[in-house]
Amino acid sequence: MGLHGTSLRHRKARVDMVTLWWVLTLLTFLSPEASGTNAGVKVKVTQKGLEYGRQIGITALQTKLKSIKIPDLSGSQSVSPIGKVSYSLTGIQILNLGLPKSQVGLVPGTGVSLSIGDAFINLHGNWRVKYLKIIKDSGSFDLAVKGLTISTTINVKSDDTGRPVVSGVNCQAAVGSVNIKFHGGASWLYNLFTKYVDKALRSTLQKQICPLVGDAINDINPHLKTLNVLARVDQYAEIEYSMVESPAISASSIDLGLKGEFYNIGQHKEPPFSPNPFSLPPQDSSMLYIGLSAFTPNSAGFVYNSAGALSLYITDDMIPSSSPIRLNTRTFGAFIPQIAKQYPGLMMKLLVKTAKAPTITFQPNNVTLQVNSTVTAYAIQPNGTLSPLFILNVDASVSAKVYVTGLKVAGALTLNEMDMTLQTSYVGPFQVKSLDNIFHLVLKVVVIPKVNARLQQGYPLPAIGKMNLVNPQLQILKDYVLIGTDVQFTP
Repeated sequence: MGLHGTSLRHRKARVDMVTLWWVLTLLTFLSPEASGTNAGVKVKVTQKGLEYGRQIGITALQTKLKSIKIPDLSGSQSVSPIGKVSYSLTGIQILNLGLPKSQVGLVPGTGVSLSIGDAFINLHGNWRVKYLKIIKDSGSFDLAVKGLTISTTINVKSDDTGRPVVSGVNCQAAVGSVNIKFHGGASWLYNLFTKYVDKALRSTLQKQICPLVGDAINDINPHLKTLNVLARVDQYAEIEYSMVESPAISASSIDLGLKGEFYNIGQHKEPPFSPNPFSLPPQDSSMLYIGLSAFTPNSAGFVYNSAGALSLYITDDMIPSSSPIRLNTRTFGAFIPQIAKQYPGLMMKLLVKTAKAPTITFQPNNVTLQVNSTVTAYAIQPNGTLSPLFILNVDASVSAKVYVTGLKVAGALTLNEMDMTLQTSYVGPFQVKSLDNIFHLVLKVVVIPKVNARLQQGYPLPAIGKMNLVNPQLQILKDYVLIGTDVQFTP
């Protein structure tokens, strides 16, 4: 394996330790100081989630502890009747190390505790003695350490950049029993070695174990430095998952309140509405629960509307070629004769634009989006100049299917109903209802597919490192969406 293999093992150990404490990083996406603001997103880590971390991380901690170095031991002892005996124990190596019993739990109001019991270490080394100045003897030995116990608490804080930092406190380690078996040599030497090795080994182990546990915990911090507390969505928006209240750590779960708010990139302007309070149900069959309130997608609507991103020019080449309805003055002239008279034989262009930010509502098993927009129709002159024809107010009710894909939440829209009124006409009065079929077609085959193409790309959920969601289940409840999921981390 060599040095390269050793390096790979150490890197894997560091990655797995991140997995062990993945729940801790969720505690501090940003400063844990309470701001008095309601959360837009809530996260709950259950005991099942902690248990998963224990199962994965205990292997990494075991690898870390195998790096314990036992120094060569040497000395001299007066043994009657032969006098002074010089001895040395060298090449002591760990053959096996086991952590068969471990438990991770929650310390209400503090963090996470780790306790390990009945751990064992098997070692092998060489011994050598010299006495009566000329007599030498040597052999090997096997040493078994049993009943090793370790306990520590992991505290979670926020650094000055708003990222989480972890540290181990109150670490304690104790060695139960030490049994040594010598191979070769005179049996009268055994008692001399046994007493000395027991004392020296206890001291060496107890001095090294807690620093190594602390190192394993500290190894997490470089990975936490890579956590993006502000997740970029696209060229218009980013979403912030800062904490708005201190984590509530009970005996059964960790409950977090995150801001869950979209912002225009580089401009954090608050919307004219705030999150309503909500609580996650007492479910615990999954490792992790994420509640997304209506505030989060509504803040997205506010951001995209403010950025002018909720507008779309529609031209005839965007209409299916099989459709008899075309974007030209001939088609529209059949319903509004003035258009055909004033602008004969011209192609047309439509500008669909939101009049205000769309509003989303969550009701049990139902997601509805209310969109207020305008549609401006133009005739395209031969020189490319746009001549306005009319402006319609279009209010549409849209149903949304919400689903989880990867580490994102995505959606797809379906048109429910549409209501149109005339805002302005540059070609005289006309019956708006006569255009219903045209604009139903435009919405269904152009506008909604364009929006769905973007929604299908998804928006990031709060996540850590190389975390994957396993069998996520999504429920639409009153005022929020609940995602229950197990998780899996990859090295």
